[in-house]
Amino acid sequence: MMKLIIAIDGFSSCGKSTMAKALAKTLDYTYIDSGAMYRALSLYCLQNGLLQNGNLDEKALQAQLGEVLITFKNNAEGASQTYLNGLNVEREIRTMAVSNAVSIVSAVSFVREAMVDLQRKASIGGGVVMDGRDIGTVVFPDADLKIFVTADAKIRAQRRYDELVEKGQAESFEAILENIQLRDKLDQTRAVSPLRKAEDALELDNGEISVQEQDAWLLEQVNAKKYDHCRD
Repeated sequence: MMKLIIAIDGFSSCGKSTMAKALAKTLDYTYIDSGAMYRALSLYCLQNGLLQNGNLDEKALQAQLGEVLITFKNNAEGASQTYLNGLNVEREIRTMAVSNAVSIVSAVSFVREAMVDLQRKASIGGGVVMDGRDIGTVVFPDADLKIFVTADAKIRAQRRYDELVEKGQAESFEAILENIQLRDKLDQTRAVSPLRKAEDALELDNGEISVQEQDAWLLEQVNAKKYDHCRD
């Protein structure tokens, strides 16, 4: 049976990664966390002094980009873990410091070109679920199924707040909301690959529905797309 390429895009803190991971597991597909790739590179910039006071040394980053290796491995529980140059950085890339840096780093054209190339190579043959900001518009404009996820900013901020509290990384709700609103603005207005809904994407507002309802809806869309392919 034909394996699909599924693109899930949308605003920050909409739970795109969580839903993409769950869908990939259900379908026995490969999950590729494009957002974690940008977060890992942003962490590298912070750790190596390439991003200070909101200013990115693009020349230095371009010179060092070939030294940056980002990989994924599953832990004992089957959860995807992000590795930066051989070190597990899954916890570090979810901090507010990285959240504040990622929109700056990801807006650079040569960074996006490098990441898109890696993402396309990883998806040869289909059977892939990938989430991000420009998967359905730039990385895979011909994806078999495109989903665009949205939710009210305050709902997203509350989710992020609860997640950080659970991890022992306390931040104020106001700071998180401000960060989300800023990221929304930067993501939608950047010159390179801005966040936007693809014309043929299905929109999902998951602000007021349960995870179970969300997952059931996603699976319904996948099955409908498989049925369409069988008829063609």
